[in-house]
Amino acid sequence: MIPTFDIRDLEIIRNANISSSTLRRQIKSMIESSDNCRAIVERLNRDTGEYSIILQGTLESNEN
Repeated sequence: MIPTFDIRDLEIIRNANISSSTLRRQIKSMIESSDNCRAIVERLNRDTGEYSIILQGTLESNEN
């Protein structure tokens, strides 16, 4: 599989003004383009549904 997410795409995720749908699409692409990944739940408020997670992983190499 050819990775669809490039390290430079992190600039899109960094942009606080992107829409929720763009953010979901970019994070999905990043996870699908990773050799390994994991999510760490940093904070979860069960009353409000608010959460904070950390995604860690390694992007697949674009080089062959």
